[in-house]
Amino acid sequence: MKKIILTLFLVSSAVIFFSFEKKKDVHKAGIRTLIIDPGHGGLDPGARGTFSTEANVSLAVSLKLGAAIQKEFPEIKIVYTRTTDIVPGNGNSVEDGLYYRADLANESKGDLFIAIHCNSAGRAPGGWYGKRVSHYTTATRKVKVKKKWVTKTVKVPVYETYWIENKAMGTETYVWAVNKNDAKINSVSKNNDYTGEIDSTTTLTLPDPSDPAEKARMLVYAQNYFRKSLNFADLIQQQFAATGRIDRGVKQRNDKGIWVLQATGMPSVLVEIGFISNKEEEEYINSEKGQDEIVNNIITAFRVYKEKLDQKASNNVE
Repeated sequence: MKKIILTLFLVSSAVIFFSFEKKKDVHKAGIRTLIIDPGHGGLDPGARGTFSTEANVSLAVSLKLGAAIQKEFPEIKIVYTRTTDIVPGNGNSVEDGLYYRADLANESKGDLFIAIHCNSAGRAPGGWYGKRVSHYTTATRKVKVKKKWVTKTVKVPVYETYWIENKAMGTETYVWAVNKNDAKINSVSKNNDYTGEIDSTTTLTLPDPSDPAEKARMLVYAQNYFRKSLNFADLIQQQFAATGRIDRGVKQRNDKGIWVLQATGMPSVLVEIGFISNKEEEEYINSEKGQDEIVNNIITAFRVYKEKLDQKASNNVE
């Protein structure tokens, strides 16, 4: 009974608080502070390609994205979780870096959180050698039949090695699924034929839906941030698709989790800009042309997202 009363109190408090904040700050609505989070870094290189690492590619794209947004929207404050190849906050572990990312975003009072990552699939970047039967030959073998050894002709497989190209390609954008029991936890896209590299929870604990405080936080997220995160993620994927990239869809995670998305009190997305394990796509995401196109895709989505927020704020004021 105490837990139920506490849950109701926290939920009611959260709703009242955010309703009050919405009325009080309506004239300030929009994006004032943007958090850009280059995935991995330092002792955590992330996924590896044939010649590059996820940490370095993510950093390069993140810095270009921030510079492009700053140029077009100089009034927006850009906060990077890292600007060099280090664990964010100069931490000594992956967990330290994840905590720092979320703490920095929250303490900076971010209005939007964008994490940049690269995907990975298959047994090895580029591809790997497999083994298969090419044909059969015959050979004689001595076999025991009824306690007697006899010579028999048997079929013997002849194997060959062959190259298996790592073909997984495309982009996808993640948002946090508020409720792990929600049917929407499955990806909007059905392309689940690989094991993607994501910013996993490692040893960090996922939200416990039975915890009263967590329930209240999840409600606040659902009411204030989830729809915005989903809309922004969808805009990003639309832009990737419009330029000919393979669109693997907007996906929602909670069962295995993406910790930085669930720990940041703001709309947040994690963008997988391509498969570093695919030779062709690795070259693309490392090239000036590829990175410029990726940045242009994201900033175009950002522009549309921001315009919608500004229009809504303007209508509310009027």
